[in-house]
Amino acid sequence: MSGKHGQERVVVLALDGVYPFELGIPSRIFGAADGHYEVLTCTVDGRPVRSNADFTIGVEHGPEILDTADTVVIVSMAPAYIPAELPDEVAAALARIRPDARIVSICTAAFVLAEAGLLDGRRATTHWQVAETFRRRFPRVDLDPDVLFVADGRVLTSAGAASGVDVCLHIVRTDHGSELANSVARRCVVPPFRDGGQAQYIEQPVPESGAASTAGTRLWAMQRLGEPLTLTDLAGHARMSLRTFARRFNDEVGLSPGRWLIQQRVARARHLLESSDMPVDRIAAEVGFATGASLRQHLHAAIGVSPQAYRRTFQQAR
Repeated sequence: MSGKHGQERVVVLALDGVYPFELGIPSRIFGAADGHYEVLTCTVDGRPVRSNADFTIGVEHGPEILDTADTVVIVSMAPAYIPAELPDEVAAALARIRPDARIVSICTAAFVLAEAGLLDGRRATTHWQVAETFRRRFPRVDLDPDVLFVADGRVLTSAGAASGVDVCLHIVRTDHGSELANSVARRCVVPPFRDGGQAQYIEQPVPESGAASTAGTRLWAMQRLGEPLTLTDLAGHARMSLRTFARRFNDEVGLSPGRWLIQQRVARARHLLESSDMPVDRIAAEVGFATGASLRQHLHAAIGVSPQAYRRTFQQAR
């Protein structure tokens, strides 16, 4: 690690047209992680950078600090500032990033990574409003505009604005476990894990007055993850037909009820793997997977490792 006293060094790269809100996210989230991270901010030339607001932002560092980064976060810029091709000074700055460093984009910064070829053949995301433009420009990128963030190996991409919080919390959770990530979320007064994807934020027709929500049923299901919940059970609790419930659930959450349940069960299983010594089969039963094999399959699909490997990582960290 390149930071002080074994800290991981996170270097945030601000480009012209940067959104001030997103620029502050890495410092706020990683800075609340009990000293595990050192966060530094730079521009491509060390000079102040124009924001998309009515002020410029001064920084302490130039691109040379990227040489020392364990994680690089490239922050989003207003759509008018998205480059048609990569400026030479941006390309030179990106070339300084170590091959083993983790690279993160927030929102429209995915265009910068894609233009640099860093997303070719990878799954990625960006803000839903610019997804079609991104897909036309970068057909070699496997774009998923429905999610809040994507972790594909050492490269992570996130959707609009507040999804930068989601991806930074994901990094803390991956590096140091859900207990610390939850603590950071509480300090920053944000949810430790947001349900669903971007679909819930895309403009939808206004529901008719008095239309029922699925929020109460989601809370009810979260308290019963160990039970074999079916779509019929969920719709029955919500007092809706199966078709109405499934449609309204997807509109509100951006996922089908089945995918959402799996997501919640995997998240709960990860917490139990980190915080307990329960056997894998017992954890599977606790979170509602029929067998340990089912838990292994879903965990591997979500994060690419087995329960044993995941637990071993966090036991070593502790």
